[in-house]
Amino acid sequence: MTNEQIYKKIQDAILERRLLPGTKLAENRLAKATKANRMRIRQVLSRLAHEQIVTLIPNRGAYVAQPSVKEAQEMFETRRLIEPPLVEKLTRQISKSDIVRLKAHVDKEQNARKDQDFRKMVRLSGEFHVLLISMVANHIQLRLIKELTALTCLIIMLYDKPNAPACPQHEHEKLVKAIAKGEAENANQIMYDHLMHIEQTLDLTGNTTSSCEIESIFQD
Repeated sequence: MTNEQIYKKIQDAILERRLLPGTKLAENRLAKATKANRMRIRQVLSRLAHEQIVTLIPNRGAYVAQPSVKEAQEMFETRRLIEPPLVEKLTRQISKSDIVRLKAHVDKEQNARKDQDFRKMVRLSGEFHVLLISMVANHIQLRLIKELTALTCLIIMLYDKPNAPACPQHEHEKLVKAIAKGEAENANQIMYDHLMHIEQTLDLTGNTTSSCEIESIFQD
């Protein structure tokens, strides 16, 4: 298993709520599960830590990050500053092929919802935002959105109601329709309201943690 594959497995497990905030990512267990040496595991964990998905604590090891309430509030404020104007910009220049891609992604979300595949729903919700911004952002903006999206997932895991994703799919559909119609200012407002709604559905008063078997995330 390559470093990229290990990274993707851990990242997906976090985005799909299989590895919850506070879970310890023990190097020896990861090495055994992936048949990789501990140096390679450290490289993967360092990459995840750089993206703020994982926290490295000296003499204690690596843990899935646990954003605080203040960090959660700052994160949503940052996303509201960045994403709405980028969506407005995208609406003014989007291609027909990009609209097709967005609609196809929303369809995937709908199918996951019909199948009651909660983990897939969570992952696809985050990927929708990344896909959207990838169509208009530069490298720095896209990298930032990817990191903020991963942090959002962690925050939802900590502060959302159980089995109730804070990213309603119908709002994605509404946004795509506005973009397809070329309603730039409306798209800006819909994205702003959408991000605000996600924050408002969270209980930013405390947190809980849990854990799962690390080995299970590497099983096909």
